[in-house]
Amino acid sequence: MVLVVHYAGPYHYYFSQDATTMAHGEIVTVRQESQSFSWQIALTDATAWMIAVPIAVVLRFDFALPSNLAESAIACGIGASSLSFVLAVVFRMYSGRYVTGTFDEVLGVVILTGFVSALGTLLLLTNVVDLPRATFIIAGGLSGLIMLGVRFLIRRTRTLRALGRDGNRTLIYGAGEAGSQLANLMQSDRSATFIPIGFLDDDTGKRHLRRSNLRVLGSGVNLGELIDLHAVETLVIAIAGVSSKRLQEIDRVCSARGVRVQVIPTAVELVGGAIRLGDVSDLSEEDIMGRQAIQTDEHQIAAFLRGKIILITGAGGSIGSEIARQVHRYSPKRVFLLDRDESALQEVQLSIDGSGLLMSEDLVLCDIRDKGRVQSLFNEIQPDVVFHAAALKHLAFLERAPSEAWKTNVLGTYNVVEAADATNVPHFVNISTDKAADPSSVLGRSKLITEQIISAHNTSDTSWVSVRFGNVLGSRGSVVTTFRYQIAKGGPITVTDPDVSRYFMTIREAVHLVLQAAVLGENGQTLILDMGEPVKIVDIARYMVQRSGRNIPITFAGLRPGEKLDEVLVAIDEHLDTTEHPLITRTRVSAFNDFSSLDALDWENACQKFLQSHKPINLLALGK
Repeated sequence: MVLVVHYAGPYHYYFSQDATTMAHGEIVTVRQESQSFSWQIALTDATAWMIAVPIAVVLRFDFALPSNLAESAIACGIGASSLSFVLAVVFRMYSGRYVTGTFDEVLGVVILTGFVSALGTLLLLTNVVDLPRATFIIAGGLSGLIMLGVRFLIRRTRTLRALGRDGNRTLIYGAGEAGSQLANLMQSDRSATFIPIGFLDDDTGKRHLRRSNLRVLGSGVNLGELIDLHAVETLVIAIAGVSSKRLQEIDRVCSARGVRVQVIPTAVELVGGAIRLGDVSDLSEEDIMGRQAIQTDEHQIAAFLRGKIILITGAGGSIGSEIARQVHRYSPKRVFLLDRDESALQEVQLSIDGSGLLMSEDLVLCDIRDKGRVQSLFNEIQPDVVFHAAALKHLAFLERAPSEAWKTNVLGTYNVVEAADATNVPHFVNISTDKAADPSSVLGRSKLITEQIISAHNTSDTSWVSVRFGNVLGSRGSVVTTFRYQIAKGGPITVTDPDVSRYFMTIREAVHLVLQAAVLGENGQTLILDMGEPVKIVDIARYMVQRSGRNIPITFAGLRPGEKLDEVLVAIDEHLDTTEHPLITRTRVSAFNDFSSLDALDWENACQKFLQSHKPINLLALGK
């Protein structure tokens, strides 16, 4: 049994059948699961016009059709039928544009019949055809009734057939448009994976609502009771903006009763995309721990990216590949993906276009440490926007090998910056980390220098910014991925310290805020993403153990060199200013102008001193 839940919080979203603006501006497309051509409905519509026009003439003459008009009436019926068919095919009305029997389809049929009727009436006004002028007005109404009647009959038949099938008894949480569309898709799904039995919704105004011939059975308060009463097997949460806290509450109730919980994609994932039954996925730890309801200005982001040449460094990594996937939705002119890992480039190409052949000129194999190669690529590509995500990110490795942080994070970034400056790139987005705020590690210090390099780029006709944020869930090497592996192996789960905490957000939502920050930032600024409240790592471990149903021990290994107990997003001496977005603030770090005097030896010596003293180092002093 599937339950669709509607969250009555401040970030609930409403979906409609085709390109529809959500409550906070996201563009969502909801399409029918099957995109095959529906000859059944097409023939019905064609027949409706061929019947409606002669009947309209008969009605106009009080059921006494003049013999001289019969041939004209049949010819006009065939003509209207042909015109209606062509228009419907052009606008994909028979190819999955609408879910059968929905309000959106009703509107589409009304517009179609109205247009054909108007053209037919104009034809009769010219006296080319000798038929009463009201013929197509009457015929339009008759054909529309036939078309809609057949559609509702098909929908009703599918609903009754679905109720008698075997499948997972499903309760849908959310009786909005998203929930209604999901119910329709479930009822028309031939595989009968889901058997929807009703809705759950927290909006008291929907208490007696019926959608898709299903009732709203109660609210979230009654979740456990409804699961027991209706033998629910699956709960589908049809709310794109549901919060992590609410998901945890739902998961606890369902886990205690052995009910499978699934969710629709987040609002971020739905931008410019389509929701299908195949997109409904099991509730993951990433959803539970890091899912947040965010709102962005889609029109701003689209205007920023549309028609532009985009270059993404580190495109094979977790952040870079997600930037690539999201940027592709906004119709850029070209997107160049740069990485030194050929296998990673193949993976991201597969995730975008499904080819994986590595033949595209947009895939660039390059190490940002190679200054000459980087400069040559910029001269050739001439990008409008650069997202610089290439970096080494594992703190423990870089503490033991600070020279690698120098060569990639510092020198590599400077190579990219120099090449971008030489080719007059107007927009540059440097991906940073919360470890750059009051850094205590080699990784943090190397990323702070990258922010300072961007801060030094202070020209009026460009927008170069850094974007700083905390941990992302779903990335390679994240704690959730590590804990999931350790649980699968029977444990133990290893945590550094019982009190260590970190900021978390899902990778998709973090990247989407990066796109928004890129639009809002002014030259040389560091934009900081609000990641909510920090979460204790041990709490994540305990929750994952609880969900697994296994007895997995948790061990504490102690903080590693350079690691903080609690990360911060803002340094002590940094001043924050607000932006137009409530989840994005900005600051300006001190500029690093004398990069030419900083060399690898200075870096190595500074890092060695730090490792011995564990005291902060004045990074600007390194270049003196």
